[in-house]
Parts: sequence; structure tokens; C-alpha cells
Amino acid sequence: MPAPNEITVKQLNRLIGTPDCPAIVDVCIDPDFAEDPFLIPGSFRHPHTEVDALTERLQRRRTVIVCQKGKKLSQGVTAWLQSEGVDAEYLQGGMYGWRDDPETERIPAKTLPKPVGGSTLWVTRQRPKIDRIACPWLIRRFVDADARFLFVSSDEVAGVADRFGATPFDVEDAPFAHDGDRCTFDALLDAFCLHTPALDRLAQVIRAADTNRHDLAPEAAGLLALSVGLSRQYRDDTQQLMAGLPIYDALYRWARDGSDEGHGHP
Repeated sequence: MPAPNEITVKQLNRLIGTPDCPAIVDVCIDPDFAEDPFLIPGSFRHPHTEVDALTERLQRRRTVIVCQKGKKLSQGVTAWLQSEGVDAEYLQGGMYGWRDDPETERIPAKTLPKPVGGSTLWVTRQRPKIDRIACPWLIRRFVDADARFLFVSSDEVAGVADRFGATPFDVEDAPFAHDGDRCTFDALLDAFCLHTPALDRLAQVIRAADTNRHDLAPEAAGLLALSVGLSRQYRDDTQQLMAGLPIYDALYRWARDGSDEGHGHP
């Protein structure tokens, strides 16, 4: 049984990708991280010596602290945060425990874009519908919970990316873009090593809807209808993104836990 302020690898893994996922803070020291430069999906690094700054950043969000083995660093930071009123836990077994579980995924740290003002910054074409809502959902839920997204006219994406240090996506020649019949969502799964049965199932629905190949997944027609309807509701792309995130939250839970469930009237 885990300690009162401890969370197991399996418990945390079930939360990742959902709106209920806590902030995940990696406090591994630099030499340990250099030996194994991977991150738990959605986590960010922070020095264990700067707990006051971490407390301010967390804004009392529920938090899981991770060190190499789940011992002195994570337990110390967790106790300190708790003394400041933060709902904090440490990961049982630390990064070693996470790494050794066959059901977990890890993101290579080198694949993450350089932060701009404390979080990653992304830019794409305005008036999103499917891929350009699905990709921000994936990034927010699995890569960087605080990621920011800019929607601009197509011919200005490259210039905005250059001037503001943003990472362009879902445009031609961007590091994350369509490749043949594969979508930008697929490219992100590849880059961040996020291929799980649930995300691959969701990717197939997104690919089918975004490329108008509904034969690939019967759910694609419904996703297209919802996406078009959502785009007609909102003139502001950021408001549309915020409204669209729950759609992908629901689709992810369907893909993870309910894809074999049907419904019919007696």
C-alpha cells in the first residue's frame, strides 16, 4: 500500500491524458537526468532547490513530484509543498519505477521545443477544424500542459514562428505536418514517442476525418460533423480551441476504455 503522500506508477499513468492529471514535476538532478534524458508525458523539470518558485508556479494545483528513485529529493519537495498548502504527492519508485513499467511511455527530452516565456509556444493556420484542434489537445494533455497556441493567416505562420520563437505545425515545411495520408497528429505521436493503443486508435479516427477517408473509421463522420459545427459557432480561434478540447477528452476516454462498447434499444 502506498504512503499517504505517495502515488503509484499505475495510478499516475491512468491520469495522464485526462483533464484530471496533476502537474508532474521532475526534480532529478542534472547528472541523473543526463544519464537518462527522458520525461514522463506532460511533466516539466524544476530544480529541487527552488521550491518557493515552484510553489508560485503551481498555483495550488494538485502535484506529483518525481526524482530518480522516489526517495529524498521527491519526498523532501513533496513535504515542503504540503507545508505550503499544496496537494502534493511523490511518485513511488521515481523515474526508475516509471521506466521499468511496460505500460508507460516516456518522451525524449531532446524532442521538446525550447520554451518561450516558461512554456512551449506553437503557431498554425487560423480557422482550425480537426487536426489543428486535435494537435493542441495532444500537446496540452501529453507534452506541455501550459503550452500556448497562436492562430494566424497561412502566409504569416513562418514569419510569426521566426519572430516569436514559436514552433509551426500543420503547415507545409513545418517540423510537424502532414506526410502523405498521415496527419500532423501522427507526426506528433512519432516525434514524442507517444504510440499507445488508445492514442493510435484515436489517431486513426482523426486521420479518417481530416483526410475525408471515413472508410478508415466509422467514427470519423461524427468527428467531422462536430468539428464543422464547432467552427461555425466561434469566430475566435482560441475560444474554439477551448471548446473543442472536451471533445477530444471524450474521444480519448472512448479510445482507451470504451471502444468495444455499443448501444442499442431493446
